[in-house]
Amino acid sequence: MNYQIKKTFFPVFLLLAFISSYSQVSVNQDRLEQRIFDLAKFGLQENGETERVAFSDADVAAQKWIVDELTKMDLETHIDFAGNIVGTKKGTNKNKKPIVFGSHIDRVPHGGNYDGCVGSMAALEVIQTLNENNIKTKHPFQVIIFSNEEGGVMGSRAIVGHLGKNALDVKNSTGFSMGEGIMRLGGDTTRIAEVARSKGDITAFLELHIEQGGILEKENLDIGVVEGIVGLKWWDVEFTGFANHAGTTPMNARQDALLAAAKFIVAVNGITTSFDGAQVGTVGRIQAEPGAPNVIPGKVVVSLEIRDLSSEVIQKVFNTIKTKTEEIAASSNVKIEFHPLDTTSDPAIMDLEIQKIIAINAESLGLTHKYMPSGAGHDAQDMAIIAPAGMIFVPSQGGISHSPKEFTAAEDMANGANVLLNTLISLDKKLD
Repeated sequence: MNYQIKKTFFPVFLLLAFISSYSQVSVNQDRLEQRIFDLAKFGLQENGETERVAFSDADVAAQKWIVDELTKMDLETHIDFAGNIVGTKKGTNKNKKPIVFGSHIDRVPHGGNYDGCVGSMAALEVIQTLNENNIKTKHPFQVIIFSNEEGGVMGSRAIVGHLGKNALDVKNSTGFSMGEGIMRLGGDTTRIAEVARSKGDITAFLELHIEQGGILEKENLDIGVVEGIVGLKWWDVEFTGFANHAGTTPMNARQDALLAAAKFIVAVNGITTSFDGAQVGTVGRIQAEPGAPNVIPGKVVVSLEIRDLSSEVIQKVFNTIKTKTEEIAASSNVKIEFHPLDTTSDPAIMDLEIQKIIAINAESLGLTHKYMPSGAGHDAQDMAIIAPAGMIFVPSQGGISHSPKEFTAAEDMANGANVLLNTLISLDKKLD
């Protein structure tokens, strides 16, 4: 999946000399913050919070606003057949493939104003800064605001040709299916295949995003250079015992599916933490039947999610959990079944040269940084399938995300946007 820019060795000291050979430009911090505030008006509620789930009226209105903003900046702008906003700033060389950057504006229910929005508004700010400084680039610069990221990275999966037909029937909290949502956004479900791009169609892809965790803030760092985006695998784990009267069935005669599931949950935590590394294992959903306080649960279905940068590690953790669960089932006199779910994704390693260029631009701007994985999925995860990709993280206050309390300071947003801007310029100058 890792599609490198070049196989040739590019020494760090030459890269530093290269980047220092041109004057760095800066975004307008106040304007960037105002864009965040302006975007938050779409879906604004009486309680001061914003609701903008994909396909909602607020999402459609915000999309139209962004199209207008990009058009004012003289970008050739359109909605593709998957509902993505695509704006292109022409390069000086017609033979060059575009350098692409952007993020998303849709929100989880009761989400915040920064997840996805920072990268999207920074993309607009980058274009305006380039225009104001009359900076011409060899490559076309293309902004993409991806549709329905929160509900299944729909837009980016369409671009890489991985949006299956079955996905179009999946509904989100608005009640609209992906297929209906695409049509609401101005796309066309009969022509989605035309959106797909191949390797070589994009020179490079960059995404700026809030960390959605607390590492950068805790370590007092400005920038996260994302090494890769973790893969995740999901299972439904089904425990089948025997439902019986809670008052008349002795404790030693029970086939309690929920008790076995509880032991499983504890085991998931213990096994996951027993491995070296940053892998995570989570049980986030429990369904017990029949669900009455005076009946021993006869059937329980729990979720299992495992994430890591390595597919091999994910499989090792799962195998160990499965073996332990079989032991739990035998000792509890219940049956178990693991049902793998389709909602999975493979790890995506960010391009090594792009990581290096991001880090050096951060240093040249006087910003502290660290290399780190992303524990959350992003559109860059899909884009890395067809192009060299990189991600830039900025701090999330308190490590809070997917919450109205989500917040990233204006200075941190501007730091990230400046790294994005100068990395884009570096890539334009460096890449053939």
